Amino acid sequence: MGKQIVALVGRPNVGKSTLFNRLAEERLAVVDTIPGTTRDRLMADAHWSGVVFSIIDTGGIDPTQIGQGSSQQPLSIGSADFIEQIKIQAEIAIEEADAILFIVDVESGVTPADFEVAQILRHHQRSVDGEPWPPIFLVVNKADNEDRRAQAYQFYELGMGDPYPISALHGTGTGDLLDALVATFHLPGEEEDDESVKIAIVGKPNVGKSSLLNKLLGEERAIVSPIPGTTRDAVDTYLTYEDIPITLIDTAGIRRRGRIEPGVEKYSVLRTMRAIDRASVVLLLVDATTGLTAQDAHIAGYVLDAWKSVVVVVNKWDAIEKDTYTMDEYTSIIRRELNFLPYVPLLFISAKTGQRVDRVIPMALRVHEERLVKLSTSQFNQILQRAQDQHPAPSHAGKHFKIYYGTQVRNDPPTFMLYVNDPQLAHFTYRRFLENRIREGYGFLGTPIRLVLRRRKRRDYGR
Repeated sequence: MGKQIVALVGRPNVGKSTLFNRLAEERLAVVDTIPGTTRDRLMADAHWSGVVFSIIDTGGIDPTQIGQGSSQQPLSIGSADFIEQIKIQAEIAIEEADAILFIVDVESGVTPADFEVAQILRHHQRSVDGEPWPPIFLVVNKADNEDRRAQAYQFYELGMGDPYPISALHGTGTGDLLDALVATFHLPGEEEDDESVKIAIVGKPNVGKSSLLNKLLGEERAIVSPIPGTTRDAVDTYLTYEDIPITLIDTAGIRRRGRIEPGVEKYSVLRTMRAIDRASVVLLLVDATTGLTAQDAHIAGYVLDAWKSVVVVVNKWDAIEKDTYTMDEYTSIIRRELNFLPYVPLLFISAKTGQRVDRVIPMALRVHEERLVKLSTSQFNQILQRAQDQHPAPSHAGKHFKIYYGTQVRNDPPTFMLYVNDPQLAHFTYRRFLENRIREGYGFLGTPIRLVLRRRKRRDYGR
């Protein structure tokens, strides 16, 4: 089962990004007093009482950036078009998240937009075991003194249950909120553990995810049966390839049916986030006709943040006019744009014609195998020794970084512990150098490598 997903929902400038930063314990979201400052949905891990969960900052709809028709005139917060944008955002969140933090602002009081969001959330809740699902918590933000906490009770008017008065800026009241939140964590209809290789098909809308899935199922002569997945209203596909059980996690439903404004498309990534979390290998589909876009790079970043293995699959290759150098040119562009993933394999396919589709599953399985490799301590230390002989670590402030020994402490993903004199002396460029030398010793194709540096303690001196 993947981590629970908690979505922060509400109108602009109620403090969603501030609460996101508070829960993530990092300044990840851009915070400003101008409504709509958050442009992209952000995701991060949070933890409370030993429970780790994922939080999504949905951002606010920016009324100055949404045009009415072709006039591109600013919308008022109470306008019908603006309310429609909030409606889409709230519907996406409640369909995909495991819990909702509905955030309002005690300074502004109850607004028409708050009523609209409350109505949307109530309408789309479903009943599971007699309880409304997902649970929704009414969070009254900016209640940073006793008078404002008392004013929080006006929000009973929304009919969303007991309000939780908090100050996201100062952290007051968040403990009670998080206690109540984690107490609700469960997933109805959880999937049973299985030994299949889980491969997620992700990418922006209209890159051919459904076409690839259908072609894979038609070409591989596989035994296929539908099994329920943890993503609600979605179905995983189980197949057997050369006696290896595989679960394909399809995210083709990322675009909701009906009209979706371009500015809201970026908010519909919850299903992709869950799919990445559940998978061990991710197939990142890219549209050859449009090239690599910022959204592709964002998704690739999510994959890296989750420490998942990845294969970049360039689809619609049949639609490209080609010469002898076209594939090399595309490869160079993708390598440059995804320079934070230099180890990933690239496949150029056409899901429409079937060109090279037969290479997708074998490549994903190869990447999965390398993800599970465990190097012996002697193998790893030989790689380290050769690396240090080739390029000793530079000194910093007159101190030399020293590696005494290392060992692989886990796989899935490969994680290496290095015992050193001082982790602070390891510059990121030298860490990258060590990772490259590890990959020279053993490829770990398509798979991220974790290097954990630990100061050697006295009891380790004899080793």
